Amino acid sequence: MNQKQLLRPAADASTLGAPLAEFNTADAVVYLNQLEQADAGAVLAALPLPRAVKLLEAPELQRAGELVAAMPPARAAALLGLMADDRATDIVHELDEDERARLIPLLDPEARRSIQLLLSYPPNTAGALMTTEFVSVPADWTVAQTLQHIREVERTRETVYAIYVLDPQTRQLLQVVTMRRLITGAPSDSILDVAQVNPPVSVGPQLDQEEVAQLIRRHDLLAIPVVDARQHMLGIVTVDDILDALIDESTEDVHKFGGVEALDRPYMQIGFFDMIRKRAGWLSVLFLGEMLTASAMQHYEDELARAVVLTLFIPLIMSSGGNSGSQATSLLIRSLALHELRLRDWWKVALREVPTGVVLGGILGLLAIVRITVWQLAGLHDYGEHWKLLAFTIGAALVGIVTFGSLSGSMLPFVLKRLGFDPASASAPFVATLVDVTGLVIYFSIAAMILGGTLL
Repeated sequence: MNQKQLLRPAADASTLGAPLAEFNTADAVVYLNQLEQADAGAVLAALPLPRAVKLLEAPELQRAGELVAAMPPARAAALLGLMADDRATDIVHELDEDERARLIPLLDPEARRSIQLLLSYPPNTAGALMTTEFVSVPADWTVAQTLQHIREVERTRETVYAIYVLDPQTRQLLQVVTMRRLITGAPSDSILDVAQVNPPVSVGPQLDQEEVAQLIRRHDLLAIPVVDARQHMLGIVTVDDILDALIDESTEDVHKFGGVEALDRPYMQIGFFDMIRKRAGWLSVLFLGEMLTASAMQHYEDELARAVVLTLFIPLIMSSGGNSGSQATSLLIRSLALHELRLRDWWKVALREVPTGVVLGGILGLLAIVRITVWQLAGLHDYGEHWKLLAFTIGAALVGIVTFGSLSGSMLPFVLKRLGFDPASASAPFVATLVDVTGLVIYFSIAAMILGGTLL
């Protein structure tokens, strides 16, 4: 795709839409994303329905909900009705209540039922992600009947990764037949004769999307059926849909871990005041937390006045504790997300992090002692006649602070998860702020014990 074509200005929808004739879907989506919202909406409204549907179904298309909302209602309803149900539901999710009330009644009954069903499930669950467009056949059909059925309905299905075999009477899911096994079977064979040997793997509509992803990965599936309590097929979750959902969730977690409210749109599309709103809240909370650090230093004001040399190592002490806490938090958030750990494993993590923190703190403490010794003996800085006690104080403080940072950083995700919050909210800045305050208390407490009667 020519970059100049992507950036070429145009005057009206027909001219703007002209480059799309030579673009594939992926390049056309990139082109639309670079247009102003009004221009992109006008282009989509002017395109033939099949072409516009294909572009709207692309997950990479930005502002899809806003583009649909800006179209004439009849055109928007026609596009939504032709789209895959799960993607159409994603777009309807982006609309406000008034826009939904305006568009949903205009959909054909079948599309309206499917979208309303998907809207009824909580976000980030199998039910919200599934598509109701799948291929199912009765268990008493033959391979030939099944192949003929696929030829007839293929265009109306999002994908035909597998065929789902249902009980002719109860419509319960009995088996799954992959396309490979189907086309290698004899035409007269029963569909059950070419089905997989193992019982089908299925999920309930309320299952979290991360657990759905783990099942898809564990069983090496391209799609997984979603069933109700009576094993009736509701839909399927495809691997591409679960990947898109997990990418969005990972992006949200990364934002939270950086101490920012999750962005719901690309960075360059967030307005100035929206960006301020999403960042100011966390910054304010962290600022108030850091005020406690100032309070802690005021509490030890006399000690600082008597031993000013202790202030030289405050940044070193605070950053080491915050870094160790952030390390532990990062590891634990990921392990909890992958379900490598459960809430009941908190004590195992604590028993592991305490000796880990002691060893890590010992390494940093040794480095600090060596640094103070070299600087003193080489004449680079004079730490006073009690420099050996000072070096030992810094080393001991680092052991305590790094140990506390590792322990608190590893426990915070468990606490948040137990309280029902997202563990990713245990952001690195939040952990660092927490450890800063306690680190100062540990530092001056150890200094008072070791330097009491000398510097203090």
